[in-house]
Amino acid sequence: MQHKRNTNKSDFVMEGLSRTKNQDRSFDIEFWQRQDSNARFEAAWELVVFAHTRRGQDESELEFQRSIEYLERGES
Repeated sequence: MQHKRNTNKSDFVMEGLSRTKNQDRSFDIEFWQRQDSNARFEAAWELVVFAHTRRGQDESELEFQRSIEYLERGES
């Protein structure tokens, strides 16, 4: 497997080339270990959005929803 790396984090590029029958997960593991948590989260979220829209659902359904209530305890 050949690796090509760019050390600038914002332009990080890593390429691997191998025959399908010779592939293992080492390239994927190395790639994701080099990413920070924000990059991993962004990639995971991109997959969530892709899967959701692929099912024909609206992306806006994935937005954070919060209900706020004001409760006041009455005098007892």
